[in-house]
Amino acid sequence: MSSANRLSRAYKNAKTIPFDDDSKFILFSDCHRGDNSFADDFANNRNIYFHALKFYYNEGFQYCELGDGDELWENIHFESIFEAHKNVFKLLRQYHLENRLHMIWGNHDMVYKDEAYVKKHLSSYFEPIDDKDKELFEGIRYNEALILKHTKTEQELFLAHGHQADWWNYTFWRWGRFLVRVLWKPLQVWGIADPTSPAKNYTELIKVERRIKKWILKNDLKITIVGHTHRPRFPEPGDIPFFNDGSCVHPRSITGIEIEKGQISLIKWQISTTEDGILRVVRILLEGPQKLTDYMKH
Repeated sequence: MSSANRLSRAYKNAKTIPFDDDSKFILFSDCHRGDNSFADDFANNRNIYFHALKFYYNEGFQYCELGDGDELWENIHFESIFEAHKNVFKLLRQYHLENRLHMIWGNHDMVYKDEAYVKKHLSSYFEPIDDKDKELFEGIRYNEALILKHTKTEQELFLAHGHQADWWNYTFWRWGRFLVRVLWKPLQVWGIADPTSPAKNYTELIKVERRIKKWILKNDLKITIVGHTHRPRFPEPGDIPFFNDGSCVHPRSITGIEIEKGQISLIKWQISTTEDGILRVVRILLEGPQKLTDYMKH
């Protein structure tokens, strides 16, 4: 199956979420939450991410995670990831309880395609203090893609992880997972990167982006937002509307996409130092805000 067919299938089977100009969404992807070991790339940014997540929760945003949220290639069990980042999952649970959590699976957490797996591992967790199971993401469903559909303009925003345009990482993800666990995780200590990952291989990254843009051109120039390559993209109106929210594993910062007041923005959260030497987590606007209607075909 070609990448175009995979993207079309994901679009066809996507869960639709209606929204309007009062709706607020934050889109993050590629958190790669791990077990807090030396190979956990997320651990460096965990405080930045948690602070941002808390901010969006308090501001009434809905949270869309565009795949690779949990690093289930390097880590065999979700439980070890949960224990390492319990505060994050408890906050995500609050979003879930208020129907503000929308999850997409990527190649690194492709096991979430399996509803039985999700039910078994994500529905509840064991709390040693109380010596009993407690609810976590009861009834949660992971999707391959989401469509945000504006109730007035009927404009659609297509959200996917983006590995649909990456033949190796979509079709042979089990091989990829095996190689990461056996080969690349130990080599990470020596600073050797995994060449099959488009985030670490520029040639692959360009190919993946080109395939997605080609699909957009054939599908009514639909706004398409992905992750996967870890490279933030924010097109000008008139260009191919291909967006990428970046990742949460940049060195010392995380990037994401906000949708608010019918506008779209690319943002970054990082730690900065105040005049008197206090470290603070700050939000920086990188691109936008740009009206979503500016990307509609006229």
